[in-house]
Amino acid sequence: MKAGEEKNYRCPETGSELTLEIDCQDQDNVLAGWLTSACGRSYAINNGIADLTFPPVLHPTEQKSREFYNQRAEIYDKFLHLTFETFWEDETVTRNKMIDTLEIEPHHRVLEVSCGSGRDSALLAQRLDATGKLYLQDISLPMLEKCVERMDGVNVPIDYSLSNGSYLPFPDGYFDAVYHFGGLGEFGDIKRALKEFARVTKIGGRVLVGDESMPPWLRGTRFAQILTATNPQFNAPLPLQEMPVEAREVRLRWVIGGVFYLIDFVVGDGEPTGNFNYEIPGPRGGTHMTRVDGQLEGVKPETKTLALEAMQKSGKSMHAWLDDVVKAAALRDLGK
Repeated sequence: MKAGEEKNYRCPETGSELTLEIDCQDQDNVLAGWLTSACGRSYAINNGIADLTFPPVLHPTEQKSREFYNQRAEIYDKFLHLTFETFWEDETVTRNKMIDTLEIEPHHRVLEVSCGSGRDSALLAQRLDATGKLYLQDISLPMLEKCVERMDGVNVPIDYSLSNGSYLPFPDGYFDAVYHFGGLGEFGDIKRALKEFARVTKIGGRVLVGDESMPPWLRGTRFAQILTATNPQFNAPLPLQEMPVEAREVRLRWVIGGVFYLIDFVVGDGEPTGNFNYEIPGPRGGTHMTRVDGQLEGVKPETKTLALEAMQKSGKSMHAWLDDVVKAAALRDLGK
């Protein structure tokens, strides 16, 4: 971590800014020290990597994932290529096609969540130049250290953090693009994680996520039986119900043998909006908004029949007739 980089991080618990205390430094590289939030929580920096993991006691699913990858860091890279060879795919070509989706420009600020040993990280870095910045995050320190080794000598600004993808230690709207592939099913709270991915992305920026999931039309086939016997994760459901409300222009497709989903979306500002205030033609009348916000208590059936007759005789829509009648009655009873 470089001195001054602390301004680009936030406390993953409170979102507050962090102050840096340096214990050991090599030029502008902080090798050891502390990042402290306004609430008093401190996060250690060791060997140049800030540990911003929160909460202190991880969700059982995430703790299991951390332990698994901590133990497999030495052999993880050795066999990962088999995933692509199983389906006669060129790993580099396939990964680059996925990264193409983000439309990264050389000056962009990009976050990779769960970077692992850095196989995608190296390809992401190729899209950037010295004006851009790549942030690499993982929950497993041994995996993150493998990524650091792989990225040694890459001529692009890079910063690493040990953290929980469900509690990202970055400001709102900080990144132009967020990339995550291959671990979403191992998050304890997928909905929260996707919300975090959207939170740290600029309005109009792009998010791409992907993981194993057998498409519905292949479940129950011999093909599915063969794959799930080795990797039950292919039975995982699609996380469509977990998507954040900020997701716009959502696209879903399957890659790598058609059994890994990719979901990408553009980040919008909160919930979608629409033109809900124009007068809707027809006897009912009103607007989309008045049909939601202008509800009145129900009336007796005979009263409704009279109201319909009066509305038709007036030539107004039911909305316009009711609005006039209720307003006149209210003004009368209020003596106005």
